[in-house]
Amino acid sequence: MNDKIITFLNSDLLEKYLLGETTSAETEMVETYISKYPEVQNAYSTLQDNLEIVAKSNAVEAPKSILNNILDELDESPVIKLTQVEMKYKKWYKFGVAASVAALVFAASSFIFYSQNQKLSRENQVVVDEIFDLRSDIDENNEMLSKVMRQLLRLNNPETEKYIIKGNERAKDLKTVAYINAKDKTSMIDVVSLPQLPEEQCYQIWAEVQDKMVNLGILSETDRQLKVIPYTENALGLNITIEPKGGNTSATLDNLVAEIAINNNN
Repeated sequence: MNDKIITFLNSDLLEKYLLGETTSAETEMVETYISKYPEVQNAYSTLQDNLEIVAKSNAVEAPKSILNNILDELDESPVIKLTQVEMKYKKWYKFGVAASVAALVFAASSFIFYSQNQKLSRENQVVVDEIFDLRSDIDENNEMLSKVMRQLLRLNNPETEKYIIKGNERAKDLKTVAYINAKDKTSMIDVVSLPQLPEEQCYQIWAEVQDKMVNLGILSETDRQLKVIPYTENALGLNITIEPKGGNTSATLDNLVAEIAINNNN
């Protein structure tokens, strides 16, 4: 692999291209490298696979009906119908009666205006509140996107080791994937599948350090997502055991269902 390709792969252009954040010139450059160099094409394929893993773990349901509600509220406008009272006076002594009627009409009209303005104020407040909620959702989505980007960069880091942990005869369908970066001292795990256990039991993951087991947390079938687990210095391996519901303070090795050695060359 020549220095030109190494320099390109060490940049963040592939990540930016995958997320649609490159300029037109950068896009043309990335696509040229992908089509020209097999090493870059392989790195891009790996990056796509990693993004799929991260996206799966951060799926978030979009807010329901907010946009429709806002459009409905904006489409509604108060319609005020004013009735004009046309009166013809034949004699000047009827002026008092006409004035009284006009006063009543003015009072009724004022009340209608006031009621409509109150209703419009309430409707405007609803729209303002929903717009505020929508902006909050946008901020949360932006934060989630930043989190996805950070996780993607971790997965794509050359220093990150990938470990596929499969169950033994006691849990044949168990499968998890661990990502460990000894340089950055970070650990993540992706729960792919866990065989069902009785309600009074759970799966618990441990780091093997010399002659002891360090608790890294409980694995749940309902919590299938890429998540951070504690990084353990000088860990020799990862082990998964079946423990009582809520977890245990020490590993029950008789109930070991999966294990894998960790490369500590880094």
